[in-house]
Amino acid sequence: MSTGPLLHLHPNDNVFVAKTALALGQEIPELGVRARAQVPAGHKIAARRIAEGEQVKKYDTVIGVATRDLEPGDYVHSHNLKIVDYYRDPAFGADVRPVQYVPEDRRATFQGFVRADGRVGTRNFIGILSSVNCSATAIRHIAAHFTPERLAAYPNVDGVVAFAQTSGCGMSSPSEHFDVLRRTLAGYARHPNLAGALIVGLGCERNQVDALVQSQGLQPGQLLRTFVMQDMGGTRATIAAGITAIEEMLPVANQARRQAVSASHLKIGLECGGSDGFSGITANPALGAAMDILVRHGGTAILSETPEIHGVEFMLTRRAVSPEVGQKLLDRLAWWEKYAAGQNAQFNGVVGHGNQAGGLANIFEKSLGSAMKGGTTPLQAVYEYAEPITQSGFVFMDSPGYDPVAATGQIASGANMICFTTGRGSMFGSKPAPTVKLATNTPMYLRLQEDMDINCGLIVDGECTVPEMGERIFAQILRHASGEPTKSELLGLGDNEFVPWHLGIVS
Repeated sequence: MSTGPLLHLHPNDNVFVAKTALALGQEIPELGVRARAQVPAGHKIAARRIAEGEQVKKYDTVIGVATRDLEPGDYVHSHNLKIVDYYRDPAFGADVRPVQYVPEDRRATFQGFVRADGRVGTRNFIGILSSVNCSATAIRHIAAHFTPERLAAYPNVDGVVAFAQTSGCGMSSPSEHFDVLRRTLAGYARHPNLAGALIVGLGCERNQVDALVQSQGLQPGQLLRTFVMQDMGGTRATIAAGITAIEEMLPVANQARRQAVSASHLKIGLECGGSDGFSGITANPALGAAMDILVRHGGTAILSETPEIHGVEFMLTRRAVSPEVGQKLLDRLAWWEKYAAGQNAQFNGVVGHGNQAGGLANIFEKSLGSAMKGGTTPLQAVYEYAEPITQSGFVFMDSPGYDPVAATGQIASGANMICFTTGRGSMFGSKPAPTVKLATNTPMYLRLQEDMDINCGLIVDGECTVPEMGERIFAQILRHASGEPTKSELLGLGDNEFVPWHLGIVS
């Protein structure tokens, strides 16, 4: 990293990034000029003269065109930078490089819960799911019964958690939305971080419990129970029966013990939220470096948030292991183009207030950083939202960019941990898969230490490199996978972050 006030990320870039805030008139030794405006940390200034209509490049990637002539030292942001779509050659597979896998007997390990089917959990919860919003209150009351005092007799159980949701009826069935909801519920019900699950329905909803179980291939038994409130005798009877059912599961769940297992059993969902101008410089590439290590150890890294790869999708298609995989990614982007048509949303270029304030002018610039979380290994497969992930290595799962919805889909797909980068400061947490939060800059990390697990701002501070931070992240992932609580777990987050994707309500 540069020792001066600016970062030049690639020799072909015509903008610099301010490491710290620049004052109007401040001398800029790298340019031999003075700053022509106040520039917040993480934002951009022109590195040379940029003519109106000329492409602006960051990391040698086009993030827009100048809307007026810019001089060296000018502040470059959304007020003088316009997003313009342009042709991007998908070049399927052009950048695929063989992965240097670590031999199985030398792979890293963590202490996990091995389930009967061989899958491995990083936590040991019992979950309660509502098939419809009408049973959401009942399942919350069931879970609330199991206080820390009542669970003290079951030290190997991490908790009883209710996954209440707001859909399940008032929708077209069959429909894509209906399929997504069922996949999501089933993904949680069979998740390796759950020792057992209870599904509770009302009885008259579109998403019938019996049909949900049958359509998703779930197998009811001692550790997977189902109730229908109208058949059980109403609210109080259902709550009482639910408490009894969980009490019967707890001794069985408590028999689980952590044991040493290969890191190949880790499936990490990759998220970013509250991004800033440092996201693509520190936390995202460092997390990508950690995921490269994970993949070499046989694990799985799951990139998502499809609107947030818009504009840089070629970075992924060039790493696709086949044209079919690359085309499937482009097909999902084409679906999003229709889905988001006419909306004032990220896919159409508009990023949120926090992103703007953090230095990201548009979705192309945000996507540039977002894609870096996936590292550099080949793209092995592309999945739809909440579809079970069976392929190891680096994969992509389609989802919105809204963090709770994206993480919910990743967990339903099988992610047993989430790694979440943030520049503005996210307070997100998740269950049953824990969330590890990575700060992009030191000032925010210091301000929000109670919520942040890792300070990737040390990279821009010059205290470590991206590869070194990647090693630190991987080591900390192994510790959290082995049971060390994350900051969000210590704060008790995750009870309200189960948010399945709503594609549409029709009645």
